[in-house]
Amino acid sequence: MSKLRGVLSFIGRYKYLIVIIAGIALVGFLDENSYLHRMQLDMQISDLKEEIRTYEEKNAESMKRIAEIDSGGESIEKIARENYYMKAPDEDIFVLSSDINKNGSLKNETTE
Repeated sequence: MSKLRGVLSFIGRYKYLIVIIAGIALVGFLDENSYLHRMQLDMQISDLKEEIRTYEEKNAESMKRIAEIDSGGESIEKIARENYYMKAPDEDIFVLSSDINKNGSLKNETTE
């Protein structure tokens, strides 16, 4: 009984402090709208914004290439030569690559 009185007197003496600590714990950590959850969402938003920026850059590059293709035959020929290793009938193309084999050694290859 004396322990119960001790606990009740402690609660009565520090009731405002207990309520403030409980409120901070609830708002800061336990609630679904807590500060901790908000910080996680802010980090996720910044990651998504970075991803959006990356995709916008890729989109701008793709749109530029589409505009080059629409502009004429020389740009189509340039893209075909660079990306698909196409060649004119009177020329030879040598493609050098440094690929790593499955065993870890370099594989140098020349293609005509």
